[in-house]
Amino acid sequence: MIPRKRWAYVIPVAVVMYMLAYLDRTNVAVILPYIGEDFPLSASAKGLASGIFFVGYLVLQIPAAVLAAKWSARKTVLILMIAWAIAAVLCGLVQNETQLHLARLLLGLFEGGVWPAVLILLASWFPQAERARANALWMTCLPISAILMSPLSGFMLDHMSWRWVFVLQGLPPLVWAVVWWFAVADRPARARWISPAEREYLETTLQAEEDAKPAFAKQRYRDVLANRQVLLLVGVYFFWITGFYGFSLWLPSVVKTMTGGSATAVGFLSAVPYVLALAGMVACAHWSDRTGNRRLAVTVPLLVAIAGLLLGNLVHWPAAVQLVLLCVVATGVYMPYGPFWAIPSRVLGIEVVAVAMGLINALGNLGGFAGPYLVGWLTDVTGSATTGFVVLAAFLAVAAGLAFFGLKPVTVEESVHVPAATRHP
Repeated sequence: MIPRKRWAYVIPVAVVMYMLAYLDRTNVAVILPYIGEDFPLSASAKGLASGIFFVGYLVLQIPAAVLAAKWSARKTVLILMIAWAIAAVLCGLVQNETQLHLARLLLGLFEGGVWPAVLILLASWFPQAERARANALWMTCLPISAILMSPLSGFMLDHMSWRWVFVLQGLPPLVWAVVWWFAVADRPARARWISPAEREYLETTLQAEEDAKPAFAKQRYRDVLANRQVLLLVGVYFFWITGFYGFSLWLPSVVKTMTGGSATAVGFLSAVPYVLALAGMVACAHWSDRTGNRRLAVTVPLLVAIAGLLLGNLVHWPAAVQLVLLCVVATGVYMPYGPFWAIPSRVLGIEVVAVAMGLINALGNLGGFAGPYLVGWLTDVTGSATTGFVVLAAFLAVAAGLAFFGLKPVTVEESVHVPAATRHP
């Protein structure tokens, strides 16, 4: 039996790190409805404050991914963690709309390289047969952050100004940077806590997977930009994330309309859908690793999310039913994360997969700008958010279509011929 300490050491530290990043990214959704006392913001301006983060977010995707692969994922994330903490604190010190947008832009810039850098780190610790589960367990930081942090933000808003909420929530990454530095290693060979048996298993299996990849997987950086599979994944991710962030960043506003309650009540109710999303992510990733079918693991949840989004916005339901439908949508848009991000390292060599992941995340996350701003703009134009959510459902439909008809239904064993004895620890 191969030891599995990597699951207890690598994943939890990365989960907490990105939970803090996700808090600093999305707390604006809870805070914005209460910011108008200092300077009033239109729905479009609020959408821009949420979405401009992703304009900065795309800048460092590829450079940080290359740094992580060629230099050190551990050091790359550490530098970015300190920088984004400073930008998060600045959000609480702004004096006008322009400064708020600039602070959010800087926050996106510094957080941008963290996602691909951690994916590179995980690819050095978890073989392909474990990759979707490792990705999903790390990415549970997204719903866990919403479960814990939305009520926290609401509670803080009931007891202090929105400025202090931004400042206080921006400080924890500075503390966790110390934990990250001492707990994380770039690869098994550099970790002090790993056993010889686990180190040998990982090094042998990961190298076997690299050697077994077809010749086309070992491309040059510029070839990645024209790789059909990479461009397809960019398209899937863009349309998916447009719907995803349009939903998640506007969820607290919808809940506030449903309840008319305090900030604390809005925070707690906003956390409910993410509890189911958390369970769905882990279950979907486990199924995907067991079957190797990444295509259905991406497509089916998106179709479920589309159904929930349309039902919730085209039919007048009681508040309790609307909350159930919001739970369905949240689960649907979160479930594909682990399987989706297991695909690039399955079809590309380690030499270029960093660039591919950076490119997919950079261009795909432009949807993070498009979704919130689109909902805000359509709300201003039509006087209702319904049209915006219907459009977001259409974006999710395009993502599902591209995934189903574009991704090949290839199993892990078919694409990476690793000896059966080394597939499962």
